[in-house]
Amino acid sequence: MVKKEGVKEIGGGRESKHAKLDLTHMRSPSTLVEVLLVLAFFTYNPWTVWSNSLCQQTNEEVRPHSVSITEFGAVGDGVTLNTKAFQNAIFYLNSFADKGGAKLFVPAGRWLTGSFDLISHLTLWLDKDAVILGSTNPEDWPVVDPLPSYGRGRELPGGRHKSLIYGHNLTDVIITGNNGTIDGQGSIWWSLFRNRTLDYTRPHLVELMNSTGVLISNLTFVNTPFWTIHPVYCSQVTVQNVRILAPPDSPNTDGIDPDSSDNVCIEDCYISTGDDLIAIKSGWDEYGIAYGRPSTNIIIHRLVGQTQTSAGIAIGSEMSGGVSDVHVEDIQFYNSHNGIRIKTSPGRGGYVRNIYVSNVSLANVDIAIRFTGLYGEHPDDAYDPNALPVIEKVTIKDVVGENITTAGLIEGIKGDNFVNICLSNIILNVTSNYPWNCSYVKGYSDLVQPEACEPLKERIFPGHCSDCYYLSDQIQSSNSQNRGAWFMSCRTNFR
Repeated sequence: MVKKEGVKEIGGGRESKHAKLDLTHMRSPSTLVEVLLVLAFFTYNPWTVWSNSLCQQTNEEVRPHSVSITEFGAVGDGVTLNTKAFQNAIFYLNSFADKGGAKLFVPAGRWLTGSFDLISHLTLWLDKDAVILGSTNPEDWPVVDPLPSYGRGRELPGGRHKSLIYGHNLTDVIITGNNGTIDGQGSIWWSLFRNRTLDYTRPHLVELMNSTGVLISNLTFVNTPFWTIHPVYCSQVTVQNVRILAPPDSPNTDGIDPDSSDNVCIEDCYISTGDDLIAIKSGWDEYGIAYGRPSTNIIIHRLVGQTQTSAGIAIGSEMSGGVSDVHVEDIQFYNSHNGIRIKTSPGRGGYVRNIYVSNVSLANVDIAIRFTGLYGEHPDDAYDPNALPVIEKVTIKDVVGENITTAGLIEGIKGDNFVNICLSNIILNVTSNYPWNCSYVKGYSDLVQPEACEPLKERIFPGHCSDCYYLSDQIQSSNSQNRGAWFMSCRTNFR
């Protein structure tokens, strides 16, 4: 039996104070911008219904058949193991898959379970005060094969534990409710990781593979053992109005990780975890190159969060299948290590291109913009060190930040420059005497304060608009003293 120690979980009687926005480490705001940011953090409500959604609406029609988990003998006392009840209920509902689908209703209670599989045309609905609890016995999380684009478990050679909620080759799957909770009770796994006593890679909280038409909404996810929501090899995925929480020092508890997936929309979410809030991936070194499925057409809209160890938005480091056409807008990060980050390494191959990030608010962030070309860590010794990644056409614009330690740490790879990196209308209150550190990178900038590093100082306008991805027809300029605008023409480039 493994002793539970180390990081305390969120909720369930353990450190429930972390389930609220934790601003205890923020210094008192001293400028108007900081005041507005803090007010935004306190008033943000992920359950607000917004009128200007960027997500294509997913079908949420009422399923013609519905059962409660209690009809299959489940007991919501937080002690009784209900794995068989979930499995039997879903097996029964499979008979309605070709009859309009079905809904599995989880009422108020604490429903302990091991891993279970979803089916197509299913809605898993958690009512208010319903909590699905992951078992603290690793034997209740079966071991499955590694992902082909990774070649092995992400942490250890061999297989990996199956996620708590899992699906494979599915269509039309909805995981939603009235703000119910899915709690991975991850501290047992965090202890195994810290003590180096894992036998296999830790499980995710929710993983869907090779699936199409996925909606995850209106729920809270806490204490994941590893990554929280992991759509891999999926299409048409929407994650909307969710809250994801894990202690700030819980290891590798990423929020949402689209992986070799396309047409993904993430919107109106609050995430506070121990690793990247969102990390876009596409396979690891030679395995990701061989599998060859990119992550593309990804929208991230209205995201608020904090991560003391990692990045608000990350791409990589596993990006060997390629990442492209990512649009990120209206995001707020505070008390975080990095704001926007791209991670890669020789041996990754692949590409990151056509990335557009705009309307970013930062407060108390160590490094606002960070690109890392030597991130390292390979699955085995068979990777090709000459497989160099292509990093190009990344536009970051309309960024404001208070109490930023470093504006940018942008490090490419010798002999493999990151190119067409474009920065526009960025105003950061930086505490360091050396706000930028850049190497092996080439790009352009306009209206950046503090002034961008030498490799990025050449102006975007008028000669390099076509080199910068997705700049609007009119770029509004301003300075930190006077927000009065003037305009300059710049052709939109969608290439």
